[in-house]
Amino acid sequence: MLLTLTTTHTPATDLGFILHKHPDRVQTFPLPFGAAHIFYPEANAERCTIAMLLDVDPVALVRGNRGGEGMLSQYVNDRPYVASSLLCVAMGDVFSSAMAGVCKKRPELVDLVLPLTVELPVVAVRAKAGLSLIQRLFEPLGYQVSAEPIANDNSANSYLALKLSANLTVKQLLTHIYVLIPVLDNAKHYWIGNDEVSKLLRKGDGWLAQHPECELITTRYLRYQKSLTSAALEHLLQAVAPETTTQTEPDQAQVSEPSERQSLHTQRHSVIVQRLKASGAQRILDLGCGEGKLLRELLKESQFSAVVGMDLSTRSLAILKQRIERLSERQSQRLSLLHGSLLYRDARLKGFDAAAIVEVLEHLELGHLAAFEQTVFGFARPKLVLVTTPNREYNQLFPSLPADQLRHRDHRFEWTRAEFAAWAERVAASHNYRVSIEPLGPEDLNHGAPSQLGVFEDAT
Repeated sequence: MLLTLTTTHTPATDLGFILHKHPDRVQTFPLPFGAAHIFYPEANAERCTIAMLLDVDPVALVRGNRGGEGMLSQYVNDRPYVASSLLCVAMGDVFSSAMAGVCKKRPELVDLVLPLTVELPVVAVRAKAGLSLIQRLFEPLGYQVSAEPIANDNSANSYLALKLSANLTVKQLLTHIYVLIPVLDNAKHYWIGNDEVSKLLRKGDGWLAQHPECELITTRYLRYQKSLTSAALEHLLQAVAPETTTQTEPDQAQVSEPSERQSLHTQRHSVIVQRLKASGAQRILDLGCGEGKLLRELLKESQFSAVVGMDLSTRSLAILKQRIERLSERQSQRLSLLHGSLLYRDARLKGFDAAAIVEVLEHLELGHLAAFEQTVFGFARPKLVLVTTPNREYNQLFPSLPADQLRHRDHRFEWTRAEFAAWAERVAASHNYRVSIEPLGPEDLNHGAPSQLGVFEDAT
C-alpha cells in the first residue's frame, strides 16, 4: 500500500519540516499490523515528494481476531494493497505532529497553503456511486480529482488509482485523507468505540460540519453505528450553529426595535423579489434560506418556475418542510430544499438564473469568505447574484444597541458602506461580474441606510 505526497512550492523541501521527516533518511515505523516506511523519491527546491509504503502483515493483522469472514478470507484479501483504515492508522502515527498542526522548527509553515498532490495507486470504492462518490467527497473541499479504474473481477467493489490535487495546508490534506479513505472503503479494520467519535471530530474540525456530505461521511466513518453517528452529528450541528441562524428572527437582546426591524425585513424581501422579477429570472436560489421567509415570497410569483432553498441547518430545513405542507400543490411543486454549505462547491447549485443571499454574509467567519466567493461566484455562477448585509455605520442610530456592538450575537462582522463596496468590487473584478451597491431601508443623511444591497450581474 503506497501513498505519495508532492509539492511544487518553493522551496519544496519545506515539506520535510512540516511533516517532521528528514529528506535524507529512510525511516521505518513499527505498527501493530506491520510497518510503515517513509522515504523521499525526490527532494529538491522545485519539487519534493514523500512516500509512505505500508507493509501489512496478514498474520499480524488477524492475530487474536476470532471473528471475520472465515479463515481463508482473513489471510487472503485486499488489505495489504488497498488504501484503507490501516493507512489512516499509519498516517495518524507517522504524521501525528503535522496532523495536529505542530511544527516546532518552522511554525510559520503550518498555516502555509501549498500546491499539493496526493496519489494512491489503489483505492477501493465500495459503493454503487463509484467515481461520483469520490467527486462528491473531495471536490467540495477544493480538490481536482483524477481516477483511473483498475480492472477486477469483483463487481461489488471498484478499484481506482486516485490522484488528488489542491492548494491547501498539509494539515488540511492529511485530515481529509484520514477521514475520507475509510468512507470510500466503507470499512474499519479495528474496534469502533466512543473514541472513534472523538477522532472524527478532531480530524474533521474546520471542514466536516459544513461539508455537503457530512451525514454520509459520518455514517460510513462510524460504520453505521446509530448511537455513535447521532452523537457525532449532534456535535457537528452545534459547530455550525452560527451559520444556522441566517434569516432567523433578530436577537432582541441585541437590538430592540421590533417594528422598524420587521418593516426592514419585509422591505428587504420585497426589494429582492422585485429585482428578480425585473431581471426575467425563472430559476432562483435562496442561499442560506433559513426557515423560508423569502422562499414563501418567491413562490407567490408565478414567473419563478423553480425555487431552491439551501441551508446548513437541518433544524431550519425540518421546520421549513413542515411549513411546505401549508403551501398549495402548485407552489410546493416548484420548491426544492437542499442541505448544504456556502463554503464548498456543490454541483446542485449550477444552472440557475439568479441567487439571493440575504443577511447571510455577516454570519460567516471572515476567513471563510474566500471559500464563499469561490463557491458562489466562481463555481455556481448564477447570472444575477443579490447580496444584502447590514451597514455598520447605521448601528449608532439604534438606541438600545451599545456602542461598538454588532446587531446580532451570531454576526462575525458588520461592514461599513465603504468596506462592503470594496469587497463587492474586488469579488466582481475577480469573477467577471458587474456590481452596483444600493441602500436598503430608510436612509440617514450621515449614516446611510440600515442595510445595503450588492447587485452582481454576470459580465461574460
